[in-house]
Amino acid sequence: MDFVIRQMATTVSTNDDALRAAEQGEAEGLVIWAMQQSAGRGRQGRQWHSPEGNLYFSALLRPPTALRNWGLYSFAAALAVGDVVRALLPQARLEFKWPNDVLVNGKKISGILLEVGEGWLVVGMGVNVSHIPPNPLYPVTSLALEKIDISLEDLLRQILSALNLWYDRLNTKGFASLRTAWLGAARKGPMQVRLPKGDINGVFSDLDEDGNLRLRLPDGSEQCISTGDVFF
Repeated sequence: MDFVIRQMATTVSTNDDALRAAEQGEAEGLVIWAMQQSAGRGRQGRQWHSPEGNLYFSALLRPPTALRNWGLYSFAAALAVGDVVRALLPQARLEFKWPNDVLVNGKKISGILLEVGEGWLVVGMGVNVSHIPPNPLYPVTSLALEKIDISLEDLLRQILSALNLWYDRLNTKGFASLRTAWLGAARKGPMQVRLPKGDINGVFSDLDEDGNLRLRLPDGSEQCISTGDVFF
């Protein structure tokens, strides 16, 4: 896939711009990249702090797979960021936190937001490069705090190159190979999962074939979780 980058100085939300483009029939591969966002958002409708100096972009995809599988593309996006960050920080401990965060030495450096419409999928991605958000839900870090100096354009192009590989792999070989790669660097162990109906404590057990978290509960049973926030 050939990505076409549309750069903006500022916007309300790169995901919103990509959504509008998708609804207007824009082809797969469009990337909206903004230096800053006035109302960026993350999962669960949370605000994504978006000052100039970090990387914010959204890629428009039109996957050839069944709609029910489109949530799996968040794993392709996480693996792409992971590949690039691992290359930049080979001595660091890189991990994936379910469902779609990338951690460096236990601290979040990137998050991903998927939004789906009729015939299109927008993958919004943010990477902390120069700044970290105020009052974060989780411990956070940035490339600058990890002593890495890279231009936003170079970082974007490296992530898109890696995303292209994982996107093609998912489309041609299915989720099994991505699942294995993701599990190889997954943050495991005891965790608390925050759900709409309350919190659940358990231990990471597995990732199922649909990308759901399998949590082993204190009584030895397992619960399959399709959405929620994980805390360690």
